[in-house]
Amino acid sequence: MIKNIAAAAALVLASSAALAAQPNTFYAGADVGKTRVSDWSERETSYGAFAGYNFHQNFAVEAGYRRLGEEKFGGYKITGDQAALSLVGSLPVAERVSIYGRLGVNRLEAKLSSGGVSVSDSTTKALLGIGASYAFTEAVSGRVELQRAASDTTNLSAGVSFQF
Repeated sequence: MIKNIAAAAALVLASSAALAAQPNTFYAGADVGKTRVSDWSERETSYGAFAGYNFHQNFAVEAGYRRLGEEKFGGYKITGDQAALSLVGSLPVAERVSIYGRLGVNRLEAKLSSGGVSVSDSTTKALLGIGASYAFTEAVSGRVELQRAASDTTNLSAGVSFQF
């Protein structure tokens, strides 16, 4: 009887240690930044949200949406939006610091509107990115990333991610 209790206790401790070693599986967050499009006159403020799933301690799949920017001139307004799906690979470089790379696909949409009339155009492009993250706690991380959404579009953003 004591051997069975000891064996059960050992299994519970081993499974607890294994669960503690597993990464938090899901995460979500938001970011703000600046977008540079070669045809726009200035860098535009961007903001977005993302959600992901860690299927390995070093790999995740992530979906996101970002308003790349908005520019007004005369009676016209042009906006740029990005919807993306990526594979993210990360590598720890210190106790709380990781670097990561992103490879994915994104749908870019530009919309021109004036006086209630709007025209939009969209394209699908490869998405590349590189970034660094810092774990404030096990559940909260900050990150900085540079993305290349298209050959003429780059975005530098800083955000926060919540693991659950």
